[in-house]
Amino acid sequence: MTVVRAAITQTTWTGDKESMLDKHEQFARDAAADGAQVISFQELFYGPYFGITEDKKYYDYAEPADGPIVQRFAALAGELGLVMILPIYEEDQPGVYYNTAVVVDSDGTILGKYRKHHLPHLEKFYEKFYFRPGNLGYPVFDTAVGKIGVYICYDRHFPEGWRELGLNGAEIVFNPNATKPGLSNRLWDLEQAAAAAANGYFVAAPNRVGREDNEYGDLAVTFYGTSQFADPQGNFVGERGSSEHEEIVIRDLDLDMIRQVRNDWQFYRDRRPDSYKAITAP
Repeated sequence: MTVVRAAITQTTWTGDKESMLDKHEQFARDAAADGAQVISFQELFYGPYFGITEDKKYYDYAEPADGPIVQRFAALAGELGLVMILPIYEEDQPGVYYNTAVVVDSDGTILGKYRKHHLPHLEKFYEKFYFRPGNLGYPVFDTAVGKIGVYICYDRHFPEGWRELGLNGAEIVFNPNATKPGLSNRLWDLEQAAAAAANGYFVAAPNRVGREDNEYGDLAVTFYGTSQFADPQGNFVGERGSSEHEEIVIRDLDLDMIRQVRNDWQFYRDRRPDSYKAITAP
C-alpha cells in the first residue's frame, strides 16, 4: 500500500506580507512534524486576495517564479523533506503577471510551475486586471510523493483541464482557492469530488477562510474555508476543514486506490476523443 500523508492550509490575511510568510513557514513546520510529506497553501498565499478591487498597487506583490519567496520555501522544503505547492503572484517581466503555483520537490528542487488558465472577471473577482491567462499547458510533476498536478480556483469550473491532468498522469491534483459565499457554494460541494471520480485521482483543495476587512473594509468578503480532500471514488477523505477558522488539514491518501478505481470503471478506456468535436472548437 502506497500511502502519502498530505497537508493543505487555510488562513486569512494578517495585514502584511512578512507575517503571512512567517505563518506559512510555521504551517509547513507543523505539518512536517505531524508526518506530512507534501503541503499546499491557498491561492496567492502571502497576500490578500486582491481581486476584490482593481488597484495597481497590488502589482507590487508579484515576483519571479524563482524569486526570494520561492527560494525561501524551496530551502525550507529541503530542510523538512517536504514537497511544496506554492501559489504565488508571478512576474514574468514588468507588466506581465500570472496567477501561478510553483512545485518544489522534497530536496528543495524547483520542478516547475503551473499558470492559471481560466480567469474570472466578476464582481469582486477582477482577475483579468491582474493576470494574463496561463500558457504552459497542464504539466504534471514527478515528485517524491508521486505525480502532482495543479489547477487553481476558477479553473475548477472547467472539466477539460481536470481531464488533461489525468491524461498527463496526475495522481494528486492540488486546487488552491480563494472562494467566497454566493454562486459557488453548491459547486464547492460538488466539483472537486466530481473531478476526482471522473478522472480517478485524488484532489486536494485548500481555500482561504475568514474576512479580509483589515484590507478592504466594507468591501471585504468572507471566505468559507472547508478545505477538502477527495478520493478517486468521489468521497471526501475525512472531514472538511473549518468554515470559520485557520487550520492545517492533514489526510492519508492511499494511492493504490487509483489503480483499483480505474480498473473498476475504465473511464480512460471508454472515453471517445475522436467524437468530441465541439470541445476544442474556438
